[in-house]
Amino acid sequence: MSKLHPDLLHDAVDYADRWVAHQQDRKDLPGVVVAIRHDDQLLLSKGYGHADLERHIPMTPGHIFRIASHSKTFTATAIMQLVERGALRLDDRLADSIPWLRERAGLSDITIHQVLNHSAGIVRDGIDADHWLLDHPFPDHDALRRLVEDGGRVLNPNEWFKYSNIGYGLLGMAVEAAGGMSYHEYVKQHIIQPLGLADTGPDLDAHAEARLATGYTVRWYGRPRRPLPHVTTGALASATGFYSTAEDLCRYAAAHFLGDDTLLTDASKREMQQPYWKPEQSDRHYGLGFVVTDMDKRRLVGHSGGFPGFITQTLFDPKERLVVVVLTNDSSGAADVLMRGIMNIIEFAHKPRNGPAEGFGDMRERFTGRFANEGGVIDVAAFGDNLFELSPDADNPVQVTATLTVEDKNTLRITEAPGFASRGEAIHYTHDAEGNITRIVAGGITYYPLEIFLRHPVRD
Repeated sequence: MSKLHPDLLHDAVDYADRWVAHQQDRKDLPGVVVAIRHDDQLLLSKGYGHADLERHIPMTPGHIFRIASHSKTFTATAIMQLVERGALRLDDRLADSIPWLRERAGLSDITIHQVLNHSAGIVRDGIDADHWLLDHPFPDHDALRRLVEDGGRVLNPNEWFKYSNIGYGLLGMAVEAAGGMSYHEYVKQHIIQPLGLADTGPDLDAHAEARLATGYTVRWYGRPRRPLPHVTTGALASATGFYSTAEDLCRYAAAHFLGDDTLLTDASKREMQQPYWKPEQSDRHYGLGFVVTDMDKRRLVGHSGGFPGFITQTLFDPKERLVVVVLTNDSSGAADVLMRGIMNIIEFAHKPRNGPAEGFGDMRERFTGRFANEGGVIDVAAFGDNLFELSPDADNPVQVTATLTVEDKNTLRITEAPGFASRGEAIHYTHDAEGNITRIVAGGITYYPLEIFLRHPVRD
């Protein structure tokens, strides 16, 4: 793990912004919002594409998204607050808070801790989970009880990691019992209001609907993309109901940095961020309400969310105080790809280098940019005093790179490159009288700045 450097982080965020814009267009995503925060500074907050395709409404950072399983982090935070206040213990039986569970074989002795880290063996979504297809409403408290009573136990406790939305619905009931108020009121009073999260709530309401992005299905097998209706989540709000903006999620994640006691003590946060279980066929672990993952030796914490028409992702480094939020109003799962790409860019920017690009000086604007022709697109980007050629088409744009050095004010040399690339060759730049790039020749092939290329007529 590299310690974050402000200048290198700025360069990484600048390139991530341009890369996400390209990916949104290339993957034909309806819309994306990205926010990046370091310590108490918001480095990026930007919308790409559209919040509503039919009405041609551009996406903005102010648009609200359904953030789905991010809700579990709020529920786990509420549970840990109640533990700190002595109203609950992690090894309490869940049935102590929900008396009717005492009568259910296999569920009467499961603990709050086991439900928090998905090791209680509870069914994921119940025997009838077509609320996820919006075929019928999400379950209310009575319907949730019926789902639990009809096949609620699937595995023995502590046998496997067994992700469960139903389990987090039950935890919402435990918050109500120990907190002495409704789940919605508890999280508003004890999490949302203390952080000033003006655009965050536990379930769909009038405030959210006024700025909610439209969620869309995937375009596949010849089926057109279609908009989906907005729905409430009933008793599963504590598992999947929340809405928020990217900036609010940055502020919320920052409250889980070590050293911030607005919501919880560091002891509670460390407990939540412990990688208890590694799900099968996954490179991630699960703590108490949070996913824990390592990327390039950087320990990251957060959660994803999948709701009809929305895929979202938040990751943060609690020690280096970095937060990245990616929100999409599309069901394709692109949020995870975008998140990994952004994190890879940040790590690449911080890799040790042999030294600055020779002759680079203050000429970064003379060389950097996005260049295109009918065959594809390349980027020339600067990280610190080093120049690189990158591929914005790639899901990981820094996996295969070429290192560039400055020969003169119009020429770069490819000094390091993959085996099939143009190592040792020059990239020649042509500038106009104002110093703007008009074209480049890389590997003998002409590229134009993207804005110029897009103005060229398409050849027949």
